[in-house]
Amino acid sequence: MTVMDQKPAPGHRHGGPQRPPIDATPLLPETEPFRLLGTPDAAEIDPALLTELYGQLVRGRRYNRQATALTRQGRLAVYPSTTGQEACEVAAAMALRPQDWLFPSYRDTLAVIARGVDPVEALTLLRGDWHTGYDPREHHVAPLSTPLATQLPHAVGLAHAARLRGDDVVALAMVGDGGTSEGDFHEALNFAAVWNAPVVFLVQNNGFAISVPLDKQSAAPSLAHKAVGYGMRGRLVDGNDAPAVHQVLTEAVERARSGGGPTLVEAVTYRMEAHTNADDATRYRDDSEVEAWREHDPITLLERELNGRGLLDDTMRQAAAEAAEKMAADLRERMNAEPLLDPMDLFTHVYAEPTPQLREQAAMLRAELDAEHDGGQTDHTEHAGAGS
Repeated sequence: MTVMDQKPAPGHRHGGPQRPPIDATPLLPETEPFRLLGTPDAAEIDPALLTELYGQLVRGRRYNRQATALTRQGRLAVYPSTTGQEACEVAAAMALRPQDWLFPSYRDTLAVIARGVDPVEALTLLRGDWHTGYDPREHHVAPLSTPLATQLPHAVGLAHAARLRGDDVVALAMVGDGGTSEGDFHEALNFAAVWNAPVVFLVQNNGFAISVPLDKQSAAPSLAHKAVGYGMRGRLVDGNDAPAVHQVLTEAVERARSGGGPTLVEAVTYRMEAHTNADDATRYRDDSEVEAWREHDPITLLERELNGRGLLDDTMRQAAAEAAEKMAADLRERMNAEPLLDPMDLFTHVYAEPTPQLREQAAMLRAELDAEHDGGQTDHTEHAGAGS
């Protein structure tokens, strides 16, 4: 089956520019972010889900703290923290089945490790050792994407290909609010909707594209409203309400799996820390704004629900903290070990068959390394002879 042989999305007609009017009402997102915690519906949430989310959030918070510390110690070149956004990260991984694919941005290392990738391997890119430190096929996690929104067309392409093959696969692509200003965002959503690809787009609206606030990026009522212009469903959710994000993403993933098409989910959250360790957030936002969001911390919100239902005791709290600390200690120990790097690996995984230019460059580097090695041996020999 080719692209042109595939049946287009419902409502599309070949053969002319005219088509019957489409009622956009079912595509519109909520007028207010969807919430579960603190509402009567919270009583219906499975206790097992709440406790699993809690453990994941505590682990994620500790992971962010440890990765930030490693950056300050020089063990990472850069780290974009997701402190305050852990509910989005964890829920994204938990909403997928093993055969599904996650397409993260550079900020989504927590979602990557929640998907099962080794924390050290997830940080390899940010350490500067490799373009990606893990096998994408092992856990169905695409490489972390540092260019804004370029992972979105890739997610659509994989999802569309899976649909053509008849594979039971959904792609979930993560992006920040700044990424919605990129052309790749438009191209990905347009293609996904036209061909009804089984893909879910999760926009983590954390308030700023580095230093640019949302109101300087978009005049839309919400980023979720952008979905309507492409002909797909939009959802608006409280990004710090872990069970709400999990429910919305799970519904969107299963809707895509059953042939219902793509969904754009905007999760309203907040970046509690700076954009990266190279950013001074005090230049564009006040501390009072950050403090106000601390009252809406995802862990605090979930603990409040767990306490109210008698599901959180000292034993459970301690177990979650100890598991998180064990993960952090292991990450710290292994990241403090000096990696053994071979400069020739620069050419190993570029193409299956190296190009003439790559072979030429590899030969030049090999000659430089050999000369450096021979020079070092000569210096050592002369020094030894002078002392005899």
